[in-house]
Amino acid sequence: MTIADQIYAAEHERSALIEESILPVQLNQRPIGLWGYAWIWVGIAVIIATYGLGAAGVGGGIGLGAVILTICLANVAIGLFMVLTADIGTEHGLSFAVYLRAPFGVHGTHLPSVSRGIVAAMWFGIQTYLGALALNGIGEYFFGFDNWFVWYVAFGILQIVNTAMGIKSVERLASFAAPAIIAISVWMYFTLEGVAQTNGLNIWTFRAEGEMSLLVLFVANLGFWSTMAIDIPNLTRFLKTEPGAKSFFRRNRNIFLAQLIALPVTQAMIAGIGAVSFIATGNWNPIEVIQGQEQGFALVALLALVVLAQWSTNNSANLIPAALTFINLAPRYINYKTAVALAGVVGTICFPWKILGNLFVFLGYYGAFLSAIGGIMVADYYVLRKRRLNVPELFSLTGQFRYSGGFNIAGLSAWLIAGGVAAWYSQYAFLIGFPLGFVIYLIGMKAFVLPSYPQSEITSGFSDGYLATSEGKSWAYFGAGHFDRITPEAAGQGVAREDL
Repeated sequence: MTIADQIYAAEHERSALIEESILPVQLNQRPIGLWGYAWIWVGIAVIIATYGLGAAGVGGGIGLGAVILTICLANVAIGLFMVLTADIGTEHGLSFAVYLRAPFGVHGTHLPSVSRGIVAAMWFGIQTYLGALALNGIGEYFFGFDNWFVWYVAFGILQIVNTAMGIKSVERLASFAAPAIIAISVWMYFTLEGVAQTNGLNIWTFRAEGEMSLLVLFVANLGFWSTMAIDIPNLTRFLKTEPGAKSFFRRNRNIFLAQLIALPVTQAMIAGIGAVSFIATGNWNPIEVIQGQEQGFALVALLALVVLAQWSTNNSANLIPAALTFINLAPRYINYKTAVALAGVVGTICFPWKILGNLFVFLGYYGAFLSAIGGIMVADYYVLRKRRLNVPELFSLTGQFRYSGGFNIAGLSAWLIAGGVAAWYSQYAFLIGFPLGFVIYLIGMKAFVLPSYPQSEITSGFSDGYLATSEGKSWAYFGAGHFDRITPEAAGQGVAREDL
């Protein structure tokens, strides 16, 4: 039997830790290139809630220029963090929840990963609700039908079906949606600037009465993307990567355009338009603004673009991350398509229309606990393990990541303590949670865990045998709990495993 045949047969095994969609992605299974990934991030960055961030800034007394610059810089900062955590995907092909088995344990992973999954599902609900409002506007125009919840259910089902079709379907939608998103943004800016001038307002000199600080706005935007910052491996494991690229920059070169340009520029632009909308109309919500400013074909077209924007974000930023965490929770019983549907249900029962009215509170509290996870991940991957990882043991209930009954006390303690402190000071959550989680985790591992639970990648002297892409290889599963590192050529040429 060839390697390809063995891998294909093994991938359909199910166990307490193994399911096809959470196994490592091999180098020859990564379809997304530089531009495809950048388009995905243009689509992700256009979240209607982003308009609210910009409006909150100018409504809080900050000038338009300062709002745009602050949000751009915040996104560069979080983009740099994403580049760091992205290497888990490009190097080892691992999903976020599976990687968390290393710092939290094979059972302990469920606490932080499912918390992230629930937040992603909530965001799916928020985005679907906003898209449903736009669809309801179209329905009213054509049919006189006014029932946003019917549109909510229909739009949710459509997104679930599209996401269940796989990562290439997500990429194709993003490539189509991104230009449409840019078009609606250009329309909104020029239309709203004209409205402001008609009302005698200069958008660049406008100052509202308010006391929001630039630091609060900066940190809120960090919290906004703390979700994607920690689970970015869910996407980057599908990125085309040069086999044998030992340089961090060569290995991750398809990431930088998306994380350091597409995200900051798009997010700052959308937030700026939300700010201009608030200045001109007193309302940041583009759906309501479009309905108030346009009619006929223009109204329908613009609302359709709003729907497309929410759809492209939900696929890659919310449904996929939520689904993978739910699969990791019970891989024996939950497959990818079931998990995507489950994410949709969870997002709906969270009553997202209520969350949207308390967005900054929502951002602060979840950003606190997720930022602590980020600190733990960076400490574990770069400082403790130096990017080496005993991947086969991540899929073993009795291996080195079992720790004490499947739980790593260092990871869980660091998460709860750092997350709790950051939540107490939620306005500055990310600035507290990340460094505190980083430090507490390292102290806990070195003082208490490693002496009792040695980690092979560390005790080996950081052997390159625990690397993958850097060595021109991928982790491949051959069934019955056995993994090997193989080259893309070996997988593609159909050689027998014993001939390696």
